[in-house]
Amino acid sequence: MVAENKQLSLDLGHRSAMGEADFLVAPGNADAVAWLDAWPDWPAPALVLFGPPGSGKSHLAQIWRARSRAVLVEPDDLHLDSVPDLLRPMRTVVLDRAHEVAGDPGRERALFHLYNAAKEIGGSLLLLADNAPVNWVLRLPDLRSRLLAAPAVGMAAPDDALLMAVLVKLFADRQIRVGEDVIRWLMTRTERSFANARRVVEVLDRAALEAKKPITVPFCKAVLGQDAEEAEPAAGQP
Repeated sequence: MVAENKQLSLDLGHRSAMGEADFLVAPGNADAVAWLDAWPDWPAPALVLFGPPGSGKSHLAQIWRARSRAVLVEPDDLHLDSVPDLLRPMRTVVLDRAHEVAGDPGRERALFHLYNAAKEIGGSLLLLADNAPVNWVLRLPDLRSRLLAAPAVGMAAPDDALLMAVLVKLFADRQIRVGEDVIRWLMTRTERSFANARRVVEVLDRAALEAKKPITVPFCKAVLGQDAEEAEPAAGQP
C-alpha cells in the first residue's frame, strides 16, 4: 500500500517566490528571485536571467509576467517597426532566448531601440538567455555596452534536494501521496529539470486516475516505459 511507504519530508528553508506557491526558492535561484522581487526598482531598463535549460527561467518569467503584465516575445518578433507596439500598454516585455539576437543585425538593432524606448518611458525588459551577455557575439557596439551595463543574474540547474522537493510538492498540490521510493526512482530515471518534473507528475496523475491505481514504482515503470527504467542513474544517486 502507498500509505505504508515512507513519505519524504524535505525542509529546504525555502519560501514562495513573490507569493507564488509553485516555485521553490533555493540557493541556485535565490538571486534571480530577489531581483524580480525588487521590480520595478531596477537600476537599468533591462534584467538578464541566464542559465541552462531546466533551471527555471521560464517559470520565473511567468510569475513576473503575472505581476507586470509583460508581453512575451521571441527573437523572430523583433523588428524595428514592432518596437513601439511591444511596449504598449504595460511598458514591460519578456524576451525569451535573447542570446539568439546576437549576430543578426536587424534583431540587434531592434533590441537596441527597444532598450532605449523602455528607458525613455520607464519600462522594463526581462531577457532570458542560456548564457550571460558577455558571451554573446554582438555586432552592434551600442547594444553590447547597454547589455553589459545591465544586471545579469545566473541560475543553476536544480540540485538533488531542490528537485526532490519540487516533485514532492507537485504531487502534494494534486493531493497525491507517493512513497519515498517513487520520488527516488523518478530522480534517477527521468530528465532532471523543473519542466520535466511538472510533465512527469501530470502524466502519472492522469494515468493513475484513468487506471484507478495508486502511483507506485511498478506503475511509474509501466507508464513511463522501459527507456526511463533503463536510464543511467544521475550522479550522486544510488
